[in-house]
Amino acid sequence: MGASETNRRPGTDARDLGRVEHAVARIVAETEQPVEVYDATLKAIGEALDWRLGTAWEVDPQDGRLRCVRTWHDGAQASEFEALSASLTLAAGEGLPGRVLASGQPSWVVDAPQDANFPRAEAARRSGLHAGFGFPLRSPRGVVGVMEFFADELREPDEPLLATMDTLGSQVGQFVAGRRAAEEVRARESRLRAMLEAALDAVVTMDASGRVIGWNHAAEAIFGYSASEADGREMAELIVPPQLRDAHRRGLARFLQTERGVVLDRRLELTGMRRDGSQFPVELTITRIALPGAPTFTGYLRDITDRVTADRELRASRARLVEVADAERKRIQRNLHDGAQQRITSVLLCLGRLRAQADEPVELLDFAIDELAAGLDEIRSLASGLHPALLSERGLAAAIEALALRVPMGIELEALPQERLPEAVEAAAYYVVAEALANVQKHAGARRVVVSVTADEYGVDVRVADDGAGGADADGHGLRGLADRVEALGGRLTVDSPRRGGTVLRAAIPRG
Repeated sequence: MGASETNRRPGTDARDLGRVEHAVARIVAETEQPVEVYDATLKAIGEALDWRLGTAWEVDPQDGRLRCVRTWHDGAQASEFEALSASLTLAAGEGLPGRVLASGQPSWVVDAPQDANFPRAEAARRSGLHAGFGFPLRSPRGVVGVMEFFADELREPDEPLLATMDTLGSQVGQFVAGRRAAEEVRARESRLRAMLEAALDAVVTMDASGRVIGWNHAAEAIFGYSASEADGREMAELIVPPQLRDAHRRGLARFLQTERGVVLDRRLELTGMRRDGSQFPVELTITRIALPGAPTFTGYLRDITDRVTADRELRASRARLVEVADAERKRIQRNLHDGAQQRITSVLLCLGRLRAQADEPVELLDFAIDELAAGLDEIRSLASGLHPALLSERGLAAAIEALALRVPMGIELEALPQERLPEAVEAAAYYVVAEALANVQKHAGARRVVVSVTADEYGVDVRVADDGAGGADADGHGLRGLADRVEALGGRLTVDSPRRGGTVLRAAIPRG
């Protein structure tokens, strides 16, 4: 039927509209997938209200354009029009679906082929389509799509029909949005599960009672329990060594009472336990999952056995290097003392006897004796700097006391250990004090220096403080060498030296 053969149909019967509302309500209630809802809704509306063709469009969340996702016809196909619709993307305001998207309201076209804003006008003409209407599929997030219908004759706008379609569009839109949101959640959960299962670290989730509710493949490999074996078990029993379980339980109870976590979101190095009871070092980070209800926690655990072993081997290697260097310093010091120093002393004695036997002073002989005596003092100073014999013979306290006497300024010895310490520890502590005092003499311009060396069952704490100019360079050659020596023994050297605020050099050295 052509456009000139206009059929001015009366408005849609209210009973037909009621049947359509009931049919769509059942479709939404009983159908699972959005495409199935589109198909069933297009057919229910088209057949009940005598429309020839219907299409469903969805808004692409990426670019905001409309794409035709489903079509329906009553048996008399409009292949060209349907194919063109399937190939188009429409922006807001473009064509009938675009006008509905832009306004968020239903829209009516009396004669589509004559509409100035209808990109499919020629295809509609050749397919014999004329009157049409569209309505939005609304959701709480806005318009998610549009449905449109066409007849093969002209029809005047039908306000009751549009009002009913507006209501049905909200039902369908909310259903589609809900299903899409559920699909997005499932997709995110699927991606998250895939990431967790592919993770190299153990990922363990625990509820507020301390029981396991999540256990990935890496956790299975690291701890030896399958996910089914771990699920529902108390985490403390599975992976926490017996000596640490009470502390774990107390920490969880304290958090549940106070909502203050001591270990949350911190990187810790602890001890874990495998299924066979063997213990090994782990790096652990625990975070609370931001979900309503009782607290849920996820722990990320990494087996750091290889790293700890490598660190231990590195420290042992550095300690061996320091030990070898100290042994070589001792050897050179002994050779200087027993060799060159003794020879020069013997020559001095001989020259002294010659001078005593001379009838009159010999200027050249006096000069030779003075030079040899000065050289002997330099050798003694060098030998003492290499490794003071007093340190080996009488210990750290005596060596530091002798060192303080040689410094041309007042040194306050606040505390010194009286017991002997491991040789490497004594040497490190001595050189820390010696380097600190040398730096004070060269750079600080200090009036007061306080030296404190205290020891307990765990190690030695060395502290040298002055009231000088400050600004010491912790990365300078001397301090860097000291730091290497201290760190080789597993200790730590720190320098606090604000400009014009004095300097505090501190070394914490474990006994080993």
